Amino acid sequence: MSKNTNKKQPNIIFIMSDDHAAHAISAYGSRINETPNLDRISNEGIRLDNCFCTNSICAPSRAAILTGKYNHVNGVRTLYEDIDSSQQNVAKILQANGYQTAMIGKWHLGHGENSNPTGFDYWNIFPGQGEYHDPDMFEMGEKKKFPGYATDITTDLCIDWMEKRNKEQPFFMMCHHKAPHRPWDPDEKHMHLYEDIDIPEPETFHDNYENRTYAAAEAEMRIERDLRKRDVKEDPPEGLSSSELKSWYYQRYIKDYLRCIASIDDNVGRLLDYLDEKDLTDDTIIMYTSDQGFFLGDHGWYDKRFMYEESLRMPFLVRYPREISPGSATEDFGLNVDFAQTFLDYAGIPAPEDMQGTSLRPILKGETPDDWQDSMYYRYWEHMSEHNVAAHYGVRTHQYKLIYYYGEGLGVPGARDVSFEPQWELFDLEKDPYEMNNVYGHEDYQEVASDLKAELYRLKEQVGDHD
Repeated sequence: MSKNTNKKQPNIIFIMSDDHAAHAISAYGSRINETPNLDRISNEGIRLDNCFCTNSICAPSRAAILTGKYNHVNGVRTLYEDIDSSQQNVAKILQANGYQTAMIGKWHLGHGENSNPTGFDYWNIFPGQGEYHDPDMFEMGEKKKFPGYATDITTDLCIDWMEKRNKEQPFFMMCHHKAPHRPWDPDEKHMHLYEDIDIPEPETFHDNYENRTYAAAEAEMRIERDLRKRDVKEDPPEGLSSSELKSWYYQRYIKDYLRCIASIDDNVGRLLDYLDEKDLTDDTIIMYTSDQGFFLGDHGWYDKRFMYEESLRMPFLVRYPREISPGSATEDFGLNVDFAQTFLDYAGIPAPEDMQGTSLRPILKGETPDDWQDSMYYRYWEHMSEHNVAAHYGVRTHQYKLIYYYGEGLGVPGARDVSFEPQWELFDLEKDPYEMNNVYGHEDYQEVASDLKAELYRLKEQVGDHD
């Protein structure tokens, strides 16, 4: 591919955390914490209120972001499938068009000759999930131990790489934090944050899973039942009632989760300050997201995987002073498969025809095309595996969500060979934003269900998901 000859290409910094729910960012109106540095990106740029992942689990989302393709195409449908790094990805394309490229932090797409990062001039990654304290990392394939806290180390390495880069070329840097992934080990600086307060419990904390399919009741991610001592760091006090025990587990979990996020926020501030100090702010697109959402006690759960809102929704904050109006927000849909084409669009590079997303650039500058996507396709493949979440696919529009639990593993790696009767869920998101009332089969929603099924199978065909 020939080098781009358009006007000056912007630098692109893509910061991604792991399991950071949008409702744990104050720019999104969080009830439970403050994130001043993340809010700075939003205040000086744009906040996407409807950014969604197409498969709410770590490796598949990362593969979709890197390739611009759905998981049945890029080959990473579950945690049990490593990426084939010989395939095209956005870093390779940027690299071929004059960008210096770096991948630093959590990779989680396999480790080995066929699944190491490709398309990057420099990479330094955690093996698997990585450790919070004194982690081992693989720098260009060589194993090294880095003393300190993972979030600080990732940022240190990013700043060090930016310092050493060729200042005459634009750069693309993926800064991937392992935090706030389970088991939520905070650093010393934030160890006692929130110690003397109670974090508010979510409105659906005591969900009893009535009027949903079997999937919600079968899931093994309940705060009071499925968290382990490693997660909460100590045994609960004796003599607590069941309600008190659930609240105790929640407070132990959510405070450590938020402490990990506080370190992310501090380190995002370090990157923003670095850009200011080096006079790079105006020429640099900086994006913040997470690989998916997360349940923060919502429905009585932790973890993700479901197509329910808290798991489906990704935070997405973008600042680019040359093009994006400060303090803006949009409810237009954006998907993780759109990110790769967005990077390329800003760099002035045509996207390959086999990429399946759409550049978000028009909506980021407030110019929504008339034919902009107003529905999205989702699929979770890892049937009844870890956390016992049933495989499903579905469609979300601005008002409705239809989910089909098809009840089979289909021989997918990581999926269990157990069967359930297929079932549907339909939610009216305007009347029922917390998805507590499945109206599938209700007389008033028969036409809606029929229309949504047609849209679901249209999208399924459009993305080429033929199982």
